[in-house]
Amino acid sequence: MYAFIDQPVEQLHNSGRFLLWAMRGWADAARRGICPPRALHRAFRGMNAHHVLPDFHVAMALVTGDALRPVALSHMGCRRIGEDEAILLGLWQGVGRGCFPDARATLALFVTAESIAPIANAMHAAAAGLAEAGFDLSHLSLPSMNHQESR
Repeated sequence: MYAFIDQPVEQLHNSGRFLLWAMRGWADAARRGICPPRALHRAFRGMNAHHVLPDFHVAMALVTGDALRPVALSHMGCRRIGEDEAILLGLWQGVGRGCFPDARATLALFVTAESIAPIANAMHAAAAGLAEAGFDLSHLSLPSMNHQESR
């Protein structure tokens, strides 16, 4: 997770950028009183990941609602990855790599104890669905070479 803190968004490959955009978009919609799944539905459908949205929504709702302190997600146009965004990206990457004990340990520092299992389960289901849609959450940062990816 520390590898992401204060890094430019451009350091993320397309799967990481989509995930960061989705987290920011979810938080922005919630702040504005708009149903986050409704706000994100078109983009998830466009990426053939609409089936992931319910689990993603549950994970985000519990992470932000049951956090031990307020979760700060940057506005959509912010070009740097914030601290809480870095923690969440690290969690998603860990789940994408199958590191569930590590993800649960990180969640224990971030959310209430009773929320750990439901969040971990929702993140696991969302990560599996994103993988089916062609996303790679196991490596969210670009390698040192410059190249363009489709996802």
